[in-house]
Amino acid sequence: MPERHFVASLDKGLAVLTCFGRQHGRLTLSEVARRTEMSPASARRSLLTLRDLGYLESDGKHFWMQPRALLVAHAFLASRPAPSLAQPLLDALSERTRESASLGQLLDDDAIIVSRSTARRSLSVGLGIGSRLPAYCSALGRVLLAGLPPAEAARRVHGMARPALTPRTVVDAAQVLALLDRCRAVGDAGNDEELESGVRSMAVPVRDGGGQVHAAISIAVRAERMGMEEFRDAFLPALKRARDTLEKRLFPAAP
Repeated sequence: MPERHFVASLDKGLAVLTCFGRQHGRLTLSEVARRTEMSPASARRSLLTLRDLGYLESDGKHFWMQPRALLVAHAFLASRPAPSLAQPLLDALSERTRESASLGQLLDDDAIIVSRSTARRSLSVGLGIGSRLPAYCSALGRVLLAGLPPAEAARRVHGMARPALTPRTVVDAAQVLALLDRCRAVGDAGNDEELESGVRSMAVPVRDGGGQVHAAISIAVRAERMGMEEFRDAFLPALKRARDTLEKRLFPAAP
């Protein structure tokens, strides 16, 4: 049961605001109600309020996002140190490897990208800041899940939907948990064409001063360019160096 201070209307408004996306750029009232699991009346009130505030626009049937919504994302990016400190490191890593690099944090059942640098070899997934990747089958997500206490990680894995996104996606809960155990043991996680056919990725944890996983940093490569073992040998050292530098900048040792 929500706490007494909980503002249900704010919760509904934020749910409406975040139900738009790359595949859902223009939505009708009924589509918003379905995607947010709200009644049409509640969805309508939230949509019209957000329209009046300038976060959405409408032609009377469809609704779509307005630039004002960027103020919410900018507030996070400007106020939290990880994205700004990570960006030059990701840019350097991407330039050195000519591949795309990302920083992600755990959000519900996903890894959400909070900083990213895209190389000249662009990947077709079209990821950007704010993109969400399913935690069970992404390298970023596996590192972040592995950073949780094992019992909590198991609870989450068993409770989340695990659809097969490609023929190679690992969906069995026991196998996913075994991959998390491997990550805890060796310190990195991989994804071999599980999230998107033709794309491999790997990630390492970014830990705070107490050793807790704060975020994860990843790099992705086209499968046609190199195999998984060659990928690890070629880029894992550079990925770890970028991570080590980020940890020092985010969590400097006390003098």
